[in-house]
Order: sequence, then C-alpha cells, then structure tokens
Amino acid sequence: MTASSLRNALLATAVIGALAACNFAGARSKPIALPDPKLDAPKAAAKTDAVAVFAGGCFWGVEAVFEHVKGVKDAVSGYAGGKSGSAQYETVSSGDTGHAESVKVTYDPGKVSYGQLLKVYFSVAHDPTQLNRQSPDVGPQYRSEIFTTSAEQARIAKAYIAQMTAAHTYGNAPIVTTVQPLSQFWPAEGYHQDFARLNPTHPYIVFHDAPKVARLKERYPALYRPQWTVQLAGAPSKG
Repeated sequence: MTASSLRNALLATAVIGALAACNFAGARSKPIALPDPKLDAPKAAAKTDAVAVFAGGCFWGVEAVFEHVKGVKDAVSGYAGGKSGSAQYETVSSGDTGHAESVKVTYDPGKVSYGQLLKVYFSVAHDPTQLNRQSPDVGPQYRSEIFTTSAEQARIAKAYIAQMTAAHTYGNAPIVTTVQPLSQFWPAEGYHQDFARLNPTHPYIVFHDAPKVARLKERYPALYRPQWTVQLAGAPSKG
C-alpha cells in the first residue's frame, strides 16, 4: 500500500471517528486541569538550544501544537524508538518496526522549560491514557512515549508522570506513557512536514488537529503564539 493510500484509509477512519465524537477533543466533557511539574529544569541563561522528542499519535497534530508554543524554534515530524537503521512511512505504518511517529522539538530553554513542554504534551497534544492508539489511529506506531535526550529530561518526565498518577489527574484511567532515551530520530518524508500549516482544510486536520491548537490557545495563552510567518525566502520563521 502506498503512503497516499494509507493516509486516505486513515482519513476515512478519521471522519467516522470524528462524527462519532471519539477524538480526544470531544471525548472528555471537562478539560483536564494539569498541575505544574514539581520538578523542572531551571531557566537557562546561556543561548543554547535544547531538543525534546515526543510521540503521541499522528505526528501531524503533535507538530502543529508545538509549532504554536513560544520558545519553540523548530518542530520536525519523524520516527523514533525502532531498532532498524532506517525508517520510512510505509514500513513504520505496518506497526512491526518498533518505531513511533514522533516530533523532534528544538526549543530555547531560556524561554520555555522542558516541564512546560511536558504540560502541553500531556494536556493538549495527545491523550496519555490511550494505549497504542490516538483517536482513529491504532497501532504501536501511535503510542504515547517520551524519548529523552538527557538524564535530566528522564528525571523530569518520570517525576511528572508519577506526580499526575498520585494526583489521579485522569481519574481512574492510568497514564500509559513510557519514557526511554532517544537512540535515533529519522525525519519523516517531506510531504509530512508542516502538514497542518500547509493543509488547514484537510478533513483530518479540521477534525483532529485544529482543535488541539485551539485548546493550546485557550488553556495556555501565555505560551501560545500565532502561526509561524513565512519569510521572503520561503522558509518558516520559527524563532
């Protein structure tokens, strides 16, 4: 099956799922109020970029959310967590490679902390109580997983999951998010990059991903920024 036919099949499922109100945006009658992480990285004084990698369903929506977070300089859709030496959409979509659709977030730790990114990830970008699925997308490639790039990130992520679990943030639903060190990140094919920005009227984006961005603006106005502007050279300005 080609990448196009795979996405078309997912789209058909997405439309049915949206009409059935099964996506995360509509499934919860009340918004989840997440606490601030008790353990977080200190604000960085040095002008050094940091990298965070998150998996939480289709990377289109996760990328779209983080593109709107102040302090994020770049968000790239790709694949992480697999054991093979390469990753392509057609093989990852089989669910047999061990990869997860992921987003590599490059950010300024002097403007946004890793803990704040986690808060956005857990409350806006995806539903951490869904095991090996998000909305209409089913399979281990859509799992909830954090790929850490440092021991500090691992401590903060695990502490935040433990904090929310102790507080029963999601009621009786367990948080299924796993945490592991990032071994390799493979950027996805070009047609996946900035998909939500370039295809705002695509039904999948309208039903599943645009509501996530709207929730970011509503819940975290201090973190939200409008869509990246496009420079004359054609490259998005992500500063």
